[in-house]
Amino acid sequence: MAAKTPLAAMKEQFSEKAKLVEAIEKLAGEELWVSRTNSAKGLARVSNAKLLRLHATFTEVKAKFGTRDKLIDAILEFERRTKDTDFRKKLSAWPVPRLFDKYKSASNRHRAAPASPKPAGAKPAAARSTGVKPRGVKAASAPKVPPK
Repeated sequence: MAAKTPLAAMKEQFSEKAKLVEAIEKLAGEELWVSRTNSAKGLARVSNAKLLRLHATFTEVKAKFGTRDKLIDAILEFERRTKDTDFRKKLSAWPVPRLFDKYKSASNRHRAAPASPKPAGAKPAAARSTGVKPRGVKAASAPKVPPK
């Protein structure tokens, strides 16, 4: 079965575009929205696919965090930069979808990082002697002594 078109998905969930725009505006109150829309055009002129993505993102952010500030705090926590006020200021200018992408990538990096550091006495893998010399490294030769 083929995937639904954005128009079909929008009509199935909201029946008309005006209701989708209204749902996004209701979700994106003062605590989530950074107003970057063109006042003459508004959200009604945005494509259905983009509106559906916005609705899904705002729904998930609202459920997980509640506000943009809590989302920014979570990003700073994953990045280990909780005291960096300049970075916080930079993030506060970003829209919610970009912040949420940053959060997802930071959480994936955090999850992929090793849980415990290596013991202090352990040598790195490259420093261990395996008896096999690496490619491209010539053996150190003894100084040549001229024959007598």
